[in-house]
Amino acid sequence: MNRFDLTPYRRSMVGFDRLFDMIENQNRAQTGDKYPPFNIERRGDDAYRITLAVAGFKPADLDITAHQNLLVVQGRKADDTTGGEFLHVGIAQRGFERRFELADYVRVDGADLADGMLTIDLVREVPDAVKPKKIAIGGNRLEVVDTGDEDTSAAA
Repeated sequence: MNRFDLTPYRRSMVGFDRLFDMIENQNRAQTGDKYPPFNIERRGDDAYRITLAVAGFKPADLDITAHQNLLVVQGRKADDTTGGEFLHVGIAQRGFERRFELADYVRVDGADLADGMLTIDLVREVPDAVKPKKIAIGGNRLEVVDTGDEDTSAAA
């Protein structure tokens, strides 16, 4: 099943246009290049890790850029002038660009390259102003009471 019809949801859900567009665009993008392979892992309620297999790339060959709701990882391999002649090339030498859509309030916490694996740690930090709050009704005045509930349905 390669195509999802989101029309019934678009009619009954207001304000989710960006989400539906992301789902449709991601489905189209999945048909492309699958290099480099990667894992996405949940490490806690608000912590995630993306791990990419980038054997042969040095930190200087990699570029990680965080835009609003988008993480772009690029690899550009410098020409190897070791002077030797390759009889077989099995390790990928090509450049790449990998894009990851991020949920609201998800930011990059750090990145590390070790043993040919690039790890990018992400964390979701929901501002207090948008966390759900319980409204207490008392007389003519409304008092805002923090519920302490941090689950906001935004995910990576």
